[in-house]
Amino acid sequence: MPVMNLLVAFNGSDASVAALRYAASLAKRRGAHVTGILAHTAHEVIDRRSRWIPEEARALLEAANSEILAEVTRRFEELRPELDLGDALDFREETGRVDTLLSEGARYYDMLIVGARAESDDAHVTHHPDRIALQSGRPVIVVPAGYDAGAQHSHAALAWDGGRAAARALSDSLRLLEVDGRVSVLTVGKRTSWPITDLMTHLDRHGVEAVHEDFPTTHPVSQTLLSYCERHDPSLLVLGAYEHSKFREDFLGGVTAEVLEKIKIPVLLSH
Repeated sequence: MPVMNLLVAFNGSDASVAALRYAASLAKRRGAHVTGILAHTAHEVIDRRSRWIPEEARALLEAANSEILAEVTRRFEELRPELDLGDALDFREETGRVDTLLSEGARYYDMLIVGARAESDDAHVTHHPDRIALQSGRPVIVVPAGYDAGAQHSHAALAWDGGRAAARALSDSLRLLEVDGRVSVLTVGKRTSWPITDLMTHLDRHGVEAVHEDFPTTHPVSQTLLSYCERHDPSLLVLGAYEHSKFREDFLGGVTAEVLEKIKIPVLLSH
């Protein structure tokens, strides 16, 4: 099934600009449609409805909240001519819990493309790509700030341990890789006992050129993946998100979170 309908989380951050440009590049190559969404919460640090807040202060708070959203919209519209998608580009605004909005909205599209989260993002519009990947049921591509190489998927790295999440990520990425891809299958230490040759045959039958690279567990998995991507600069890392529970990953420190924090190329997450 082709990739024809893309949703992009746009909150005005540099990473969301990179995500929008990435989506536009992908859309042009595939003849797809892009919808940008400004998902924002109505939560306020100070409750301006309190009777202890002077009327003048309430007005200032209202204006500040509105200005944040208006600035995000302005930045999107400034990018519209550069993206050159014409009628294949839409923009919408939704209010609610940001991660929930994006997770639910993604189910009506082929995939969701988001910018990597930064601590400097405004609290009203910040999102958590790893949580969205868990909740949405759709592949999520996370694009780091400053990434400008477009959506050329000539070489992807696939993190493979034979688990359910890795299999889902592979399936979700094939729509991108079948057209112009070659894949380096990366295994690190222990994996399921099923022969890796079956995976290579599967990729070959989908027309994807693949090689297998196996690494020892002398370093943490996240460090091995990051080092590989630093050395070989693939256009995409395909990663199954949170094979263990999200609580365990957060508590002990997990592969998904560390990769997203440090990687310099887009990551396709599935769960």
